[in-house]
Amino acid sequence: MKKKHLQPRTLSVHAGSSGDPQFGGTVTPLFPSAAYDYRSGNILYPRYFNTPNHRAVAEKMAALEKGEDALTFSSGMAAIFTSMMALLRAGDHAVFQNDLYGGTHHAVLNELNRYGIEYTLVDASHPANFEKAVKKNTRILYVETPSNPLLKITDLPAVVKIARRHKLITLIDNTFASPVNQNPLELGIDIVLHSGTKYIGGHSDLMCGVVVSSKKFVDIIKQSAIHFGGHADAYTCWLVERSLKTLYLRVHQQNDNAQQLAEWLSAHKKIARVYYPGLKSHPGHAVAKNQMSGFGGMLSFDVKGDADRVVNRLELIKPAVSLGGVESTINQPHKTSHRRLTSDERKAAGITDKLLRLSTGVEDVNDLMKDLDNALK
Repeated sequence: MKKKHLQPRTLSVHAGSSGDPQFGGTVTPLFPSAAYDYRSGNILYPRYFNTPNHRAVAEKMAALEKGEDALTFSSGMAAIFTSMMALLRAGDHAVFQNDLYGGTHHAVLNELNRYGIEYTLVDASHPANFEKAVKKNTRILYVETPSNPLLKITDLPAVVKIARRHKLITLIDNTFASPVNQNPLELGIDIVLHSGTKYIGGHSDLMCGVVVSSKKFVDIIKQSAIHFGGHADAYTCWLVERSLKTLYLRVHQQNDNAQQLAEWLSAHKKIARVYYPGLKSHPGHAVAKNQMSGFGGMLSFDVKGDADRVVNRLELIKPAVSLGGVESTINQPHKTSHRRLTSDERKAAGITDKLLRLSTGVEDVNDLMKDLDNALK
């Protein structure tokens, strides 16, 4: 049976996982070697992203995101910034949506100008803002949807139309959605980026980043990636391949839990507002329903009382940075992901000291509700 005819849930298990050819094991062996025989002419080297464990992840991620090839990096930021620097040069201009992951936002503000690269940040809730920001030297449009931490939705087909009209390259951070809930390449986006530390890894025990695209763009990014040296190590790749086999099981449960929690919190008297695209009240609900197959396991909410006290009273849900693991975690974006933004920048982005970001795990949702209710009381 040809793998291109298999369903995504099946591909997550079988694509790229050829098993052990020497002993017939069902699991891909770990190949930690940094030195391979060169005499065949096919030089394998970890920094070239071409060792067996690198290729296993690349093939699986390409299949899940419906791309032609992929690269596995040491972190999400390595994947993001390497991709940008591979496509931009001094004198170029890039357009970014303004509500980005804090690490990406800080990097854009502090690094691009050093290389002579201009940029503009726009409100992505209205795609026309991207077109207004386009200049003669614009090369890329960069989006993130759902966004971190307010789960804002960007209309991807609309962004693609603008990009094609101006012959621009589009990049998306697809971390919050994961390949389970959103496949941007099918909607016309050129390059998909992931912080694989989150849903791809899924167990809060590894750090990696992934780029998925056409072979043309992967080859371009790979040349810079080889120079920058941001590859993932063999053991990380081996763990990522293992984790991807359960991606659909995990994310579907997290989707269900997040939807139920969002609806429950919306009716809670101690909650001021809930941010979740699965709610009909969410301003991006209709767009999300059109371009996503699920609404994800992430939600944020503003509490009416003291957010510190709520976090400190939780027993089951753990205060922690990062997200996407099988255990539910919570954090305060103004103290974690967006702490490097100024208070004015956070205020403009709608990030207050009462905002909590919840990453739902795979626990029984009733236990999560009880834990939240006790903390809110």
